[in-house]
Amino acid sequence: MTYAFDPLVPRPIDRQTDVPVTGPPDPDLLDEAKIFAGPPDPADRPAWRQRLHEWRDDARNRHGYTGAAYDRPAAAWAMRCYSVAQVWLWDELLYSFEERRFTPDRFIADARERFGGLDAVVLWHAYPIIGLDERNQWDFYRDVPGLPGLVKALHDAGLRVFVDYNPWDVGTRRGEDDLTELAALVADFDADGVFLDTLKKAEPEFVARLERARPGIVLEGESKLPVERIEDHSCSWAQFFADSPVPGVLRAHWYERRHMQHHVRRWHRDHTEELHSAWLNGVGVMVWEAVFGVWVGWSRRDSATVRRMVTVQRAVGDLLLDGEWTPLAELTDQAEAAGVYASRWELDDVTLWTVVNRGEEDYRGPVVVPGDGALIDLFDDGVVPGRGIGALLHIAPGAREPEWLPGLVEALRGMPHDPDARFPHRLAIRRSPEPTTGAAEPGAVVVPAGPYVLTVRYRARETGMYQGAPYVDEWKPLPPRLHDARTLQRDGELTAPVAVASSEVTNAQFAEFLEATGYRPADPHRFLAHWTGDRSSTQDSPVTFVDLDDARAYCAWRGGRLPTEDEWQLAGETGRLRRGEPAVWNWTESEHSDGRTRFAMLKGGCDYRAEGADWYVEGGRRDPDFSVKLLLPGLGLARSATVGFRCAWDLAGSSDVEDVR
Repeated sequence: MTYAFDPLVPRPIDRQTDVPVTGPPDPDLLDEAKIFAGPPDPADRPAWRQRLHEWRDDARNRHGYTGAAYDRPAAAWAMRCYSVAQVWLWDELLYSFEERRFTPDRFIADARERFGGLDAVVLWHAYPIIGLDERNQWDFYRDVPGLPGLVKALHDAGLRVFVDYNPWDVGTRRGEDDLTELAALVADFDADGVFLDTLKKAEPEFVARLERARPGIVLEGESKLPVERIEDHSCSWAQFFADSPVPGVLRAHWYERRHMQHHVRRWHRDHTEELHSAWLNGVGVMVWEAVFGVWVGWSRRDSATVRRMVTVQRAVGDLLLDGEWTPLAELTDQAEAAGVYASRWELDDVTLWTVVNRGEEDYRGPVVVPGDGALIDLFDDGVVPGRGIGALLHIAPGAREPEWLPGLVEALRGMPHDPDARFPHRLAIRRSPEPTTGAAEPGAVVVPAGPYVLTVRYRARETGMYQGAPYVDEWKPLPPRLHDARTLQRDGELTAPVAVASSEVTNAQFAEFLEATGYRPADPHRFLAHWTGDRSSTQDSPVTFVDLDDARAYCAWRGGRLPTEDEWQLAGETGRLRRGEPAVWNWTESEHSDGRTRFAMLKGGCDYRAEGADWYVEGGRRDPDFSVKLLLPGLGLARSATVGFRCAWDLAGSSDVEDVR
């Protein structure tokens, strides 16, 4: 396949903007910047800084900037929100499938240990499972038992909570208009902010309605925020922002120091550049380790850098917000030659240098030009670690020591730099099927023993498939890297023949199972939700609103089990598997977990199809070789109107094979 771009290289839209150091600033050029590139020649930097000041004054005047949004007391937290995590509601740090409950204490403890704690979380909810059935984005929040309690627990721990808004959700169940639904959700769940998925900004009416619903609500767009909308958006992502070799300045944060940005490169395994940019600009980072079901965990080096960085930022917030900021401050010639750069922050009698080392080797020489009084190395490293950060503090002679300094020094003693930049791989482990004990039902399709090779077709999604990330170190995958049709090869061996039921289990058959066994699920939410009123016309339709455990319980009662996805495909490719009416996806015995995300493969397709966006789960009837990776939600949300199942049986010998052919 030929691509029109190199996915490992930043696109033109991602790149930094050069700032001419002579002549007046070009507003059309600089208004559109993501990052103002840092000039390589130190001699150009005073003029470069002057151009930045001139642009800011001019832009604020042109756009009639008031800054009123940043004066809202209820939104003041956002300007000091230095670390935020995007987390799938069913991340196994946040939710226990075994205990069937949310585990915020476990999630918070892990973040505190590895990242120095969090200031906020985005509770991600619908994508990438929305579109499986008619449930809309609001249903995937409102139908979660215990979600208000989870939000309260996060608030009690001092974290702010963002909900997610998907403007592209236009093809599922319709309720009120999006703005009415979102305003009600924000108020009902006491959300602190809204993450604007796929949007750079919200329109003014949108902002005003949300503010009325939840005074102080904080909006955070996904990418470059237009300069005129810094006025009413307290936060934005610095997503896929490519910095210059000599670190530059974030345009939105320079325009309004109180505007918080969160650097994020979701598919990168080395986060050094975004961390350096955040440290030099006095902004935050997005910690995102399970991207829509794909493990992209942070290395020990990067997580240690975040821990050190946010610990300082929280202590010196007044300096970062109100101090005089000098980007690319003057350093010694030795430091400059080694690839060491710094921002200087001055407030009253205190000066802070936030320092980065772009080089691979530790830098042990002098960093700043000597002045009056001693420098305090806050990290007490004696060096600026290779690919790491440093922090130097100066207190004017005779001035009082800042109240926050002793506590900060004590906290940093247990936070050394960690040079280990290895990627922390995780493997998704498959749950082994239980052996069967009964005879196959008449007419079952027999898959003979022996080796097999399969071609599996799927649509490229951010979920990936079995192992590893679909995109590594890529800059914002675009079609045809995203959403295109792909194949993979699967091979294995059946040690014994397997019989796969020719049709799905029906409502009538499942009712017989309930009558015979008295089965009741441990968590009944959404169980058989379609069994209302007169069901006589649907007795022969596939049973739905059952999850994997429900399906396994039925199969065990029949002396069988669920077929694996390979067995399902091998049986389906004979042409002898029948589909019920309506057609529904089939559960398979394919449950995997990497310790953070659980998923299973669906087979068969269904008659339902959500239209209007590529982000939905695929609908429509599918050939046997097609698979969908479904991330498994908890608390009954895996039960769907479009997913049923069929049984399979292990066959002991050739006589069994002959009986069912």
